[in-house]
Amino acid sequence: RCSVDNRVTRVAWLNRSSILYAGNDKWCLDPRVVLLANTKTQYSIQIQDVDVYDEGPYTCSVQTDNHPKTSRVHLIVQVSPKITQISSDISINEGGNVSLICIATGRPDPTITWRHISPKAVGFISEDEYLEITGITREQSGEYECSASNDVSAPVVQRVKVTVNYPPYISDAKNTGVPVGQKGILLCEASAVPSADFQWYKDDKRLAEGQKGLKVENKAFFSRLTFFNVSEQDYGNYTCVASNQLGNTNASMILYGE
Repeated sequence: RCSVDNRVTRVAWLNRSSILYAGNDKWCLDPRVVLLANTKTQYSIQIQDVDVYDEGPYTCSVQTDNHPKTSRVHLIVQVSPKITQISSDISINEGGNVSLICIATGRPDPTITWRHISPKAVGFISEDEYLEITGITREQSGEYECSASNDVSAPVVQRVKVTVNYPPYISDAKNTGVPVGQKGILLCEASAVPSADFQWYKDDKRLAEGQKGLKVENKAFFSRLTFFNVSEQDYGNYTCVASNQLGNTNASMILYGE
């Protein structure tokens, strides 16, 4: 907007050195630039669908009693943040190093932060485009969120999944007492990424699925060995072996009579 009075004889709007409007006459070819008002008090133009290239100085030039006067306004164009590049999901062995990157555009330049989506995580773990984790642990697996913010609009967020592989660790293996003729269960719990494969041995002999009177159930984090009708011959020492491509571990447990 440009305020004028009745002493003004000529008016024009310029963008840098290019004339946009002179009086009612349009000099620019851009259809987005339109004349809003040319009255005794106001000479105004409008730029529709503003683009970053519209940023810069605009000059209102008026002629009064043969004395030209100008007033200048600077248009600042703001752009919402947009994440243009972000790391792909990654799988890495425990102890390895991870580098994540998140690049965003916007005007003004957005602030980029990383945080770990975890119940134990507190606050940001990085306040720039890069997130470096050295000697990663299994507790650091999960989703990492990149946020780009510049106060023009709500922050934009994207996530990267980090999978940390580690060898099996048997967390629970208990001796069990069961009377003859009853149902008995031995349980072997193991955490591992990727999930562990389980095998059962009695002394040095491997127990096969479908063996008479036995059932082996293998799940992602445990294996269950069931005896439907415990006999004296079933009592003894059993070994559970949990393995994945990173290693294996075993635990022994005793099935005994009460």
